Order: sequence, then C-alpha cells, then structure tokens
Amino acid sequence: MSIAAPSPERVRITARVPAGVQSLLETAAAMRGATVNQFMVQSALREAERIIDRERMIHLSSRDAERFFEALENPAPPGSKLKMALKSHEDARIDDQGTTFAWRPRPKRV
Repeated sequence: MSIAAPSPERVRITARVPAGVQSLLETAAAMRGATVNQFMVQSALREAERIIDRERMIHLSSRDAERFFEALENPAPPGSKLKMALKSHEDARIDDQGTTFAWRPRPKRV
C-alpha cells in the first residue's frame, strides 16, 4: 500500500524580519485595508511580475535599434565557413530539384 504525498493548492512562505520591518509592514497593510499576509503577497507578486517583464524585454537605444535594423536589411556577405557549409549542403542533394529531401548519406571520414 503506497501513500501518496498530499498536493496542497496552497503553500506557506515564511520570513523572519526585524521588529521595525514588521511594524512598517503592518502599518502599510492597515492603510491598504489588508492583512500583513495579503499585503506581502500582493507586493511580492507585483515586484515579481515587474522583474520578469523587465528581463524578458529587450531595450535598445535609438542608435542601437537603427544599427540592428540596418544589419537585418543589409546583412554582411557570407564568410568562408558559411560558404563551405552551403556547398556541403548543396553537394549532399541527390537530385537537382532544389529539394532538401532525399539526401544521400555522407561518407564517413576515417
């Protein structure tokens, strides 16, 4: 007989803080008409969302944005390694239809 671990919908988060911090949190929570727990959770969630949103966003200056779009619109010519990779890709095709299917196996290098 196996006993499954309970999977509660809620979990507990605890924090030890100095008395001055607790007093400040209690005052702010009372001003919002919330319990300290509600106030802390709402504040922590708001800050967590702000941090996540900020980290997911790419920030570019106007100059950087112009350089980025310029590079997209006018890419640099391919280098020698990219040219070799393209040639290897084209050489691996079986037919001349330009398809990427029906590849022949590459001989193993010894």
